[in-house]
Amino acid sequence: MSNKISTYKDLIVWQKAILLVTEIYTITRNFPMEEKFGIVNQLNRAVVSIPSNIAEGWGRESSKNYLQFLRISRGSLMEVETLILISKNLKYINEDIYLLISKGIEEVGRILQGLIKSIQQKIEITGNT
Repeated sequence: MSNKISTYKDLIVWQKAILLVTEIYTITRNFPMEEKFGIVNQLNRAVVSIPSNIAEGWGRESSKNYLQFLRISRGSLMEVETLILISKNLKYINEDIYLLISKGIEEVGRILQGLIKSIQQKIEITGNT
């Protein structure tokens, strides 16, 4: 089996982000109906933005553009983290769900930060724009 990355779908961070999307969509189904256009909408849009920006950045022509999309993805991850905490504080999710989702957020964040660092180094070394 090859470890060669030929598409964004081969990236572990993209795969983990897709899992996070699934988990968030699953838990938000149980949120109060009055939050459908509030926290649920915001949370779902933010979490979908994470793997979407990783994929979109992959398709860009330059490392600098890719890096910008990865940073947008990281920003969306922070937004999800904030909204999950708010959801816990409002008792829309319990502590166990909060901890499970937080663990996934931390994992995606670590991998994403590593990818960002790697692309930054590539730009510095090669001068690749």
